[in-house]
Amino acid sequence: MPRYKLTVEYDGTGLVGWQRQTNGLSVQEILETACERMCGSAVLVQGAGRTDAGVHAIGQTAHVDLPAPYPPDKIRGALNFHVRPHAVSVLAVEPAPAGFHARISATRRAYLYRILNRRAPPALERNHVWFLAVPLDAALMAEGARHLVGHHDFTSFRAAECQAPSPVKTLDRLEITRLGEEIRIVAEARSFLHHQVRNMVGTLKLVGSGQWQPDDVAAALAARARSAAGPTAPPEGLYLTAVGYEPLTRR
Repeated sequence: MPRYKLTVEYDGTGLVGWQRQTNGLSVQEILETACERMCGSAVLVQGAGRTDAGVHAIGQTAHVDLPAPYPPDKIRGALNFHVRPHAVSVLAVEPAPAGFHARISATRRAYLYRILNRRAPPALERNHVWFLAVPLDAALMAEGARHLVGHHDFTSFRAAECQAPSPVKTLDRLEITRLGEEIRIVAEARSFLHHQVRNMVGTLKLVGSGQWQPDDVAAALAARARSAAGPTAPPEGLYLTAVGYEPLTRR
């Protein structure tokens, strides 16, 4: 069965996340239903990242094994037809290299978190940013973020239900910039713990608002206890922006 690599964009509003669940509609179910309508057979679509309910993606990667070969452009067109009316778009389709697996083969994941920091609430960006009216100091947030970059035990930033075998991860990048009324937080690593990015953002918000000092982030990290860090930022500000892979031999 030929395997295809998909690059997918979606609005997570109103969905239960990437993974199929019994309590609502997921991105995975939308794509699998579209594939079945296209080829007439039930298939499994496997993603690189299991985004939570309300989290968005502009560069999710997935793979699917189809019962017969199809031109990639025709797959893209057919899937985009069959996912309607849901806010899911297949941006690109290509034959997968030999041995490719969307999740296991991934060597880098990048996330963007968007905070709208102004007095007036959003109208057009509702459900796509974390709206905070309290003034935030992005420079102080960046100073606090530096304590998190590197190889650490991230227990303080790990969800209680996280299934990862170890809390130790290497955070390659955590960059904070302000663009007018918006604060953007970019995080990159090979992999992340469940809620790690949102818990880091919630902690850095405390620094930006003046409730914490930047060095308090280091103390929270060292405590290795979820209760020592800040709250979990809401899902609507988070985007999976890219998944990276080492070059593999193409079929």
